[in-house]
Amino acid sequence: MTKVTEQTVIEDRKADHIRINLEKDVQFPRLRTGLDDLHFMHNALPELNLSDIDTRVTLFGKTVSAPVFISSMTGGTDMAMRINRHLAEAAQANNIALGVGSQRAGIKNPDVAYTYKVRDIAPDILLFANIGAVQFNYGYGVEECREAVEMIEADALILHFNVLQEAVQPEGDTNFSGLLARVEQVCRDLPVPVIAKEVGWGFSEANCRDLKNAGVAAIDVAGAGGTSWSEVEYHRAPNAFHARVAGAFADWGIPTADAVRFAVAGAHGVPIFASGGLKDGIDVAKCVALGATLGGMAGPFLKAADKSAEEADQFARECIAQLRIAMLCTSARDIASLQHTPLMKG
Repeated sequence: MTKVTEQTVIEDRKADHIRINLEKDVQFPRLRTGLDDLHFMHNALPELNLSDIDTRVTLFGKTVSAPVFISSMTGGTDMAMRINRHLAEAAQANNIALGVGSQRAGIKNPDVAYTYKVRDIAPDILLFANIGAVQFNYGYGVEECREAVEMIEADALILHFNVLQEAVQPEGDTNFSGLLARVEQVCRDLPVPVIAKEVGWGFSEANCRDLKNAGVAAIDVAGAGGTSWSEVEYHRAPNAFHARVAGAFADWGIPTADAVRFAVAGAHGVPIFASGGLKDGIDVAKCVALGATLGGMAGPFLKAADKSAEEADQFARECIAQLRIAMLCTSARDIASLQHTPLMKG
């Protein structure tokens, strides 16, 4: 396969992913995040003023206004550029973190690097670059990681782990052997923090322990219960064989609530990002109460940003307002207090 043809395949796949996420039902059919089973004890006498609630979090040397972040989604196409810029406007307006989608397309073809660049409209945000960890077995190394970071002037680099997604893609990269040692090298040699991220099936406690030992600066659990990328690949399947293979994994994965618990236990002391099916600020609050530092969302932001920057901004503001009210109603003055607020099950 020639370089030009491979690049076309990557760009077409990214366009397919956006279209399918916007047009198809790609949620887990039965498996849920586990967050709906958790509830706060309502405090009718919180002894707090809503205006005094402090949602700020400091991470990687920057302070964000709330533990809400816009999870990695897209890049590499003109449609992706429009979405990324809408997301960046919302992130800047609300001072929240943003991750871009996998930058492989921009690294292979510098002509599409512009689709990821948002610093001109979001100069102050906490911004995460993104590369697939599996690419370390296909020629990538520290230099490509550095290129991804420099491409968008990022504060940190996400290494995403998407073994199931690659395995059910007819054109997937499926050699995931020996990655921990390569992750450790990147953590050691890259001048910015490295974040390990699943893409919707969660990390186990053992995974998180291994990643902590490899030197990652944060772990995004990206648990099951939201967007199922095997369902996305089901809709992309070129024939019935690949559709049936992908379809069998529709409810595979570790629910987000469990994945956060596993990460807190396995990577004690490492900041945990909770994503995977979070739908609002109350879900963010629940994840923080489970021990997470940030709560991330992709699907709801994608749908909003596809419409306009204003829609994305409004969704972000709604989430932050919901989070603040949840904190008031549990008497959690700040994020540290919320992290020690108990949850009830049932």
